[in-house]
Amino acid sequence: MAQARGGAHYPRSVGELRSWFGTDAACLDYLAWLRWRNGFMCAKCGHDEGWRLGDGRIECAACSRRTSVTAGTIFDRTRTPLTVWFAACWEFTTAKDGVSALSLQRTLEIGSYQTAWAMLHRLRSVLVRPGRDRLSGTVEVDETYFGGDEPGLRGGRQKGKKVLVGVAVELREPHGLGRCRMGVLHDGSADSLVPFVTENVEEGTTVITDGWPSYNGVVGLGYLHEPRSQRAAKARGEDVGALLPGVHRVASLSKRWLASTHHGRFDPGHLPGYLNEFVFRFNRRRSQSRGLLFFRLLELAVDHDPVRYHDVAIGGRPRKVMPSPPQKRGHPPSLERLPADRPWRIADLSNSG
Repeated sequence: MAQARGGAHYPRSVGELRSWFGTDAACLDYLAWLRWRNGFMCAKCGHDEGWRLGDGRIECAACSRRTSVTAGTIFDRTRTPLTVWFAACWEFTTAKDGVSALSLQRTLEIGSYQTAWAMLHRLRSVLVRPGRDRLSGTVEVDETYFGGDEPGLRGGRQKGKKVLVGVAVELREPHGLGRCRMGVLHDGSADSLVPFVTENVEEGTTVITDGWPSYNGVVGLGYLHEPRSQRAAKARGEDVGALLPGVHRVASLSKRWLASTHHGRFDPGHLPGYLNEFVFRFNRRRSQSRGLLFFRLLELAVDHDPVRYHDVAIGGRPRKVMPSPPQKRGHPPSLERLPADRPWRIADLSNSG
């Protein structure tokens, strides 16, 4: 498919979403279309013929392997109805600043905060597309710490409880920012910083950094290195913050986003997922269609390996959130609903009190 079109390949509004995906069967058919655009193909032998069994699975005509539409995706073995998953994907992609697990739980009437929390982390785990293009042109690179203030901890690269994060962002001419990349770093040494640059920035790119010596390792690897010394800028009476304005803006926006939507609290093991979400949103900030982001997310979801709860429950179960909505036992209810019998025609406003 050359280009996805709204109204044909993805819903353009929440109204179309509810109209298209009112049943789990419709959601399953959409996932099958996303996964096998040119028809069924066996994941084991690559044969393109098979037949559907009574339980909904497909049996390969060549090797007799049986599979389901959701097998091998992040929806594998899920006990959450697909209508709930699709609604969660829409909330996740259309909310400008993202959605918290508590908000998702309340909106979709999910009985367990833990279930909503795990759904969001599973979605975050698929946001990095394999083989995605690296940054190019002119790129600023720097590091910043995520986490609270630590008394007695001096220096931007000093070790401590805070998490060091690498930030790279494209500069556009004559002004403006392009795409960005972010990643957790072990430390501020060349062993951490140089791989971050090579993994995220295309060779031949002009890489602008501060004067930290560890960045000198990119010289000779196909990059044009332009260091800018903060000490020299101070000596000249210049604004140090103006040396790398792009990465400083991206770092500030990401911290503000994390503080507002997620209240600034995160387990260090989950920070990569939050960074991936911010990068996904930032790089698509100019998208004219929220429905297209929904489409892209589901494309990544059906092309991703299964993500189990123990894969996302780093550091144990999520913390209990208070106050919480009334708890319900069992799995999230499907959003499938029978057509309403026009209750507004039956209710008597005169007796409504």
